[in-house]
Amino acid sequence: MSFQGSQGRAYLFNSVVNVGCGPAEERVLLTGLHAVADIYCENCKTTLGWKYEHAFESSQKYKEGKFIIELAHMIKDNGWE
Repeated sequence: MSFQGSQGRAYLFNSVVNVGCGPAEERVLLTGLHAVADIYCENCKTTLGWKYEHAFESSQKYKEGKFIIELAHMIKDNGWE
């Protein structure tokens, strides 16, 4: 499955570490209306993506409680692909 962030390709994660969460707000995304909260690096405070707090469309409910991190903010390390 392919996900799109504000700066291009993104990945959906069940959990993240070393990330802070801002306040939730309603946004209309490509897949409809969602309540999302921006997430940021605890160390440098760079916005990395968002957390899905609530999906208003039933087909999008699987995203609730999960995190989007944009590929632009990922660093490949240790040989993972």
